Amino acid sequence: MPIELSALATHFGRGQNPAPPRHLGTRYDRAGAFQPEAGNTVVCHVEEGSATQQALVDARRQFATMADAANLALTPVASYHMTLFQGIIEARRAYPYWPRDIAGDMPILAMTEQFMQRLQGFAGGPGFQVAVTAMVPTGLRVEGITPADRQAMASWRNQFADLLGYRHPDHDSYEFHITMAYLIDWLDEASLPGWKAMLDAVEADIVQRAPVLELRAPAFCSFSDMNWFEELLVFEPR
Repeated sequence: MPIELSALATHFGRGQNPAPPRHLGTRYDRAGAFQPEAGNTVVCHVEEGSATQQALVDARRQFATMADAANLALTPVASYHMTLFQGIIEARRAYPYWPRDIAGDMPILAMTEQFMQRLQGFAGGPGFQVAVTAMVPTGLRVEGITPADRQAMASWRNQFADLLGYRHPDHDSYEFHITMAYLIDWLDEASLPGWKAMLDAVEADIVQRAPVLELRAPAFCSFSDMNWFEELLVFEPR
């Protein structure tokens, strides 16, 4: 469903956002270069060479044509993924973003090894399919297509939370997405109608070309920044 112009202004417009974008200066700099930010996560990568990937590549080109495209730090196509369960990250080292039973000063590499031990023998969860629900200046909002798909995704998340020992505050309300960009600066209000027109067209194109987004099986990954997510354990759906 196309995003409303008022929602664009609320979430991405300069007029309603006086503070700098949340991750500016930590995840990426003002030149759009991604900074070291180690962690781990469970994601479903976009299938390489798929119609979905090509549609997103074309969408990326459309993003780059916008007059204030320099306000975006575009992520690499190879990094495109849907996060299924949020892992840990260097700058957030306290419960509920970190297991209560592990010291908050444990190195990220050791945490990744610990998590891999906890995930050994995990049989995975039910299969699911997702589709785009909206395009925004940072990428796609997505969700399970049917109630059964959405329940399957919740099942995966609950099992990971139980195995790894923590649940983020938004565990039950998490909005699934595929990040294509981060905001270096907010968008000018005058540019928002143009953004809406472009985003609406891109969303319609993706829906037509990839009504079911082609994603790989969930994988536990490590990362040192937002450029690459290394698959360490892959869980085939049951």
